[in-house]
Amino acid sequence: MNTDILSGRPPLVVLTGPTAVGKTRLSLALAKAVDGEVVSADSMQVYRYMDIGSAKIKDKEMQGIPHHMIDILDPWESFHVACFKQRSLECMAGIYERKHIPVITGGTGFYIQALLRDVDFTQEQEDHAYREQLERLAAERGTEYLHNLLKEADPAAAEEIHANNKKRIIRALEFYHLTGRRISEHNRLERQKESAYNSCYFVLNEDRDRLYARIDRRVDEMLAEGLVEEVRRLKEMGCHRGMVSMQGLGYKEILAWLDGEITYTEAVEILKRDTRHFAKRQLTWFRREKDVIWINKNDFGGDESRMLEYMLERMAAQGIRAF
Repeated sequence: MNTDILSGRPPLVVLTGPTAVGKTRLSLALAKAVDGEVVSADSMQVYRYMDIGSAKIKDKEMQGIPHHMIDILDPWESFHVACFKQRSLECMAGIYERKHIPVITGGTGFYIQALLRDVDFTQEQEDHAYREQLERLAAERGTEYLHNLLKEADPAAAEEIHANNKKRIIRALEFYHLTGRRISEHNRLERQKESAYNSCYFVLNEDRDRLYARIDRRVDEMLAEGLVEEVRRLKEMGCHRGMVSMQGLGYKEILAWLDGEITYTEAVEILKRDTRHFAKRQLTWFRREKDVIWINKNDFGGDESRMLEYMLERMAAQGIRAF
């Protein structure tokens, strides 16, 4: 693996931020400037057939820049953070061999942390019986019931994990059950680990009112582009809300409408509201991370060329440059 001359560690750039903030365009400019290749850190864009709801970049928009970790699984396949790390490292090995720099972009903070801090998942414990018990409880009493159990066991984790995110709730409860430790404390300690790379960790941010307006506009654009038809096709393929993939924003709300549980207007309102809440939780996560370099769009008058120039200056100061 190629390593950076100054640090002895391989170079890596992260560009993340809340949903709808404008990461995609800036990541393309950044990848071009450093002769990089993009690695997606998005828990939904890994799935085929889920294009509109995941705001997946189109081939024609990639400007010739290789993109990895997109369209690698079918919606009924399982995907988790350990899988993300393993598959990403495989992609990055090829990127380094080509003497390019990986540009990690996407909004799943836990995935980024796992890669950047080289979190070790080889010793992950599992209790299948306990997990099945929690799955049954969720089916009988609802995911919110599990979330309330998590509030008692690990209030900090319950605050961080959305009440509808069954997968992460179960994992947090399982971790507590197996170790007697809170997963929020485990994650806090992982954040303190040094980066395994010579890295710059950029977080793109926007004024809250403008960000929320962008989110509402993006939802409207997704609906205009055919989000309903996309979800309907997935349903016809056998996809249902029991699948991790269909728990994603945009999919579960439209599916609830298609199943006659709520009106179309309610589905759209819930989707916009929950996406705003999701963006807020993303920002909370990034604020807890160390060594983050904030790119506040207001500070640059929204000028992407100035943002890029600043990012390149910070990278150069750290000895990160094209091979």
